[in-house]
Amino acid sequence: MELTGAEIVVQALKDEGVEYVWGYPGGAVLHIYDAIFKQNDVRHILVRHEQAAAHAADGYARATGKPGVVLVTSGPGATNAVTGIATAFMDSIPMVVLTGQVPTPVIGSDAFQEVDTVGITRPCVKHNFLVKRVEDIAETIKKAFYIATTGRPGPVVVDIPKDVTDPNVRIPYEYPQKIEMRSYNPVERGHLGQIRKAVDLMMAAERPVVYTGGGVVLGDGSAELTELVRRLNFPITQTLMGLGAYPATDRQFLGMLGMHGTYEANMAMHEADVLIAIGARFDDRVTGKIASFCPNARIIHIDVDPASISKTVRVDVPIVGQVKSVLADMLRLIDELSCEPNAEALARWWARIGAWRDVECLAYDHSDEVIKPQFAIETLYKVTRDRDFYLTSDVGQHQMFAAQFYPFDKPRRWINSGGLGTMGFGVPSAMGVKQAFPEADVGVVTGEASVQMCIQELATCSQYNLPLKIFLLNNGYMGMVRQWQEFFYDGRYSHSYVDALPDFCKLAESYGHVGMRIEKPADLEDAYREAFGMKDRLVFLDVVIDPEENVYPMIEAGKGHHEMHMSPHLSSERELA
Repeated sequence: MELTGAEIVVQALKDEGVEYVWGYPGGAVLHIYDAIFKQNDVRHILVRHEQAAAHAADGYARATGKPGVVLVTSGPGATNAVTGIATAFMDSIPMVVLTGQVPTPVIGSDAFQEVDTVGITRPCVKHNFLVKRVEDIAETIKKAFYIATTGRPGPVVVDIPKDVTDPNVRIPYEYPQKIEMRSYNPVERGHLGQIRKAVDLMMAAERPVVYTGGGVVLGDGSAELTELVRRLNFPITQTLMGLGAYPATDRQFLGMLGMHGTYEANMAMHEADVLIAIGARFDDRVTGKIASFCPNARIIHIDVDPASISKTVRVDVPIVGQVKSVLADMLRLIDELSCEPNAEALARWWARIGAWRDVECLAYDHSDEVIKPQFAIETLYKVTRDRDFYLTSDVGQHQMFAAQFYPFDKPRRWINSGGLGTMGFGVPSAMGVKQAFPEADVGVVTGEASVQMCIQELATCSQYNLPLKIFLLNNGYMGMVRQWQEFFYDGRYSHSYVDALPDFCKLAESYGHVGMRIEKPADLEDAYREAFGMKDRLVFLDVVIDPEENVYPMIEAGKGHHEMHMSPHLSSERELA
């Protein structure tokens, strides 16, 4: 069949099995939008801002494992999407972003709504393309999906000039079945010799810790990870992005590690003699001061990206490969060798960890008068733990409270911006999750500062009937900024107080949704249950919380895992246990 360039774009998306495209029209992509209008297989979701389009596609990708797809126009359409593209890049999320561009004859002439999209996005994409001929569209889109979804995933931008989609130019269409790129050959299987070295080191360990990141979730390695950890009886800790890959309610899980990790997780990392890092990149929020990081440990590192290995922390046994296949090979080798870890040493190690757990580092003062943010999250878990539930979050204190107090037992249920820390991510990413799983319950934990950055997407939720449940933990501050100013700037709260807040209930109602305001702890659970009972309505819950509550434990930037700020509610005896 012969198709125009615009029709080729849409047909290629069909051939890739794309269900949804999130976008916003403009002059440079009107030919593509016209082609979308003429078919029903690929559904377009009209957002209210291009940043939200990228976040929605991102949320869809995190929850499903499939690449999210974005379509925006040239100039401000592309630049507005950059924050969402960078968010996906930092967290290795597969995404294909189609951007319009001015016609090829005027590229470089400062034409109306022209920007150098390839140049602007180069630092925050896995790869990008500028398509200059209609004959190249199909192959380029095939390459984009292949690059985005293989190896270490990431966003790929395809910049398409308007004349390349001219409705008056038709060419024969054939979508490539397979792509081979000489310069791009991601490794799939780990080296068996290195895996054998890792197994030998693990079996000799006396104080082992398994440390996993988002790579286990993205690589669908949760089942293999769980089997390995339970088989060896090793303690496990996870990064913010890795939560859910191993059941958080299991006794071997120590909680999240790092800046706001648990006492037991951070102390175990500090005293470990063997560290098994799986799908994690040793980012600064996890390692703290590099010189103090795991000072006595030999390190095994499994990662699909060779550039991540020994990038910030030197490792002893590197294994490059897909997490799922490497863990499967590791389990097979353990079976073949009939080897077992040092049981006596492990018993001593678990006893040591038990003493750290007794500190109860997440303890907080309950109140009957004011809602504590920790209690708000604990109540959310109580109400949703038996539901088919996904939780997205914005960025700040509420994000950390959710990570600490909502135990995720399944992967891809915790959707948040980790590496870039993007405020405004919560609501649009939840839209993408809800469109992927319309029968599931999808919640958003947010703050009054974060939610206003993409508040306009309440209109998108109304148009497409997306009945999210939004839990605004409202403390009247940019909470994490205020906490840092309290700790490190002598309480000089420079511009962290959020003045002139709207009536969020009325605001939600103006978009056609339900607004609820909760101020007393005794009213919280009933309000949550009422909200979830409204299956077909978006409910915006304005939960007024203690404005002075901080996130503990906390490791100050530049400190080691053993140098934590503990909650002032803990006694010195418990703190030093």
